[in-house]
Amino acid sequence: MLQIQPVRGRRAFREFIDYAYERNAADPHWIPPLRLSEHERLTPAKNPFFAHAAVELFLARRDDRDHAIVGRVAAIDDRLHNDTHRDNVAMFGFFEAEDAEAARALLTAAEAWATSRGRSRVRGPINPSLNESCGLLVDGFDTDSMLLMPHNPPEYATFIESAGYRKVKDLYAWLYDIAGETPPLITRLATRTRDRLGLAMRPLALSEFTREVERLRVIYCGAWERNWGFVPPTPEEFRRLATELKPIFDPRCAVCAAVDGRMVACAVAVPDINQALKGTNGRLFPLGLFRLLNRGRYITQMRLLLLGVAPEYRALGLYPLLLFELHRQVLGGPYRRVEFSWVLEDNRDINQPAEQAGARRYKTYRIYEKALG
Repeated sequence: MLQIQPVRGRRAFREFIDYAYERNAADPHWIPPLRLSEHERLTPAKNPFFAHAAVELFLARRDDRDHAIVGRVAAIDDRLHNDTHRDNVAMFGFFEAEDAEAARALLTAAEAWATSRGRSRVRGPINPSLNESCGLLVDGFDTDSMLLMPHNPPEYATFIESAGYRKVKDLYAWLYDIAGETPPLITRLATRTRDRLGLAMRPLALSEFTREVERLRVIYCGAWERNWGFVPPTPEEFRRLATELKPIFDPRCAVCAAVDGRMVACAVAVPDINQALKGTNGRLFPLGLFRLLNRGRYITQMRLLLLGVAPEYRALGLYPLLLFELHRQVLGGPYRRVEFSWVLEDNRDINQPAEQAGARRYKTYRIYEKALG
């Protein structure tokens, strides 16, 4: 018999975290995130997301297997999302399931919880917001996941769809080879744009980290304000993520464009520490800490987290310039490729320059939605 139970107490909370590692242990392309980071992401006192959201965690157990855990899900009610979009939707995330029966039961529990809070639809997977990790991988299972990008068994799409969910949006990941020179077309466009607008290009200034983080947040919020589902992160949320990533940051992986000293655009990538975390089972000791301290031996790729242009400069062709400058800045270093992720399927401002630059779309992530009765 299958039982769905809300997570109560420290033991159940640890089991919720640990189940993802157990479920995906045999998948060579699932890279375990640090368990400490996962604990903090789901701890209200450590994650400012909880200041505007309620979250209920559920575990699925089978009585006939000594109460073995066979799935998990988080039900999420983000008040800031609903206020921003004048919406009435709850989310599900952190989804894992052994089979379709467990998946259906878990999603049913999340839907009942959402209904009890007056929500009319459920959307996911979102873990716990679009500003962190989201989407279900539906193609591109044959390569490792990059930092903060999900990876899941192929059958999860069938599990979710059989529970009545339908696609609402696809997200793309692009892979770009940076070992060689930039294509001539991108070089010409970039140089022309930089000269015409009188832009000053510079790397990120780690010496004034707090001020730079706030500048990036302003660019990020302004650039994304009209994007589907976007909710501006609070200063506390943005600072938390930036602080978490600061120890692995490489100044070569970020470029800023300024006009009269004011930042108007940026491209910020981070080294893909998943390459160092592979095989650690998400634990710092004994192997994880050594690999992170010596990450230069393992990391040959990076993930572009933020590609943003201030609204008043959005139509002036700055995206090719940012990609050109980022490529130029890291050329000759240890990085051989960069992933642009994630990008909305209908975001021509990013998808078109990525394709023109020679990037290859190699993964698709899907967000589903279901109307509640």
